[in-house]
Amino acid sequence: MHNIAIVLKVTIYTDGSARGNPGNGGYGAVLIYGKFIKELSEGYRLTTNNRMELMAALKALAALTKENLEVHIYTDSKYLMDAFEKNWIYGWQKKGFKNIKNTDLWKPLIALYNKHLIKFHWVKGHAGNPLNERCDVLATEAADSGNLLVDQGYEESLKSGDSLF
Repeated sequence: MHNIAIVLKVTIYTDGSARGNPGNGGYGAVLIYGKFIKELSEGYRLTTNNRMELMAALKALAALTKENLEVHIYTDSKYLMDAFEKNWIYGWQKKGFKNIKNTDLWKPLIALYNKHLIKFHWVKGHAGNPLNERCDVLATEAADSGNLLVDQGYEESLKSGDSLF
């Protein structure tokens, strides 16, 4: 009898939105595993588009209940994709994240990234990809909702005078 490792594959689409930059923002994510589909979104009262792009991936990965999954993340954010696909994150870690924006999101995102086998794929935003378009709707509806959370990391940076963008 051979030992065969079964790898579970998850597909995730993500998008972030900000009404003004900074301004009200939101993220949307669609997670697909076989026939199962889960949508995630939340809105924030003051944030940036880049932060919402990161938040979408962070919240989607945090929603996974198993580790060591094969995860394909589709994003229209080169900022998010390139950080991982071009290995920028490892240089940032070696330098202790000195002068890196959005560190409060990058650190937990990297920790979740390390629990899986993840490949990022870039998709052109607003170009008719149905799942990317769905994430955009989720993100903008969340940003426009009256139910807005506090983006703690962003608002704390304003108090301390640090710039996150």
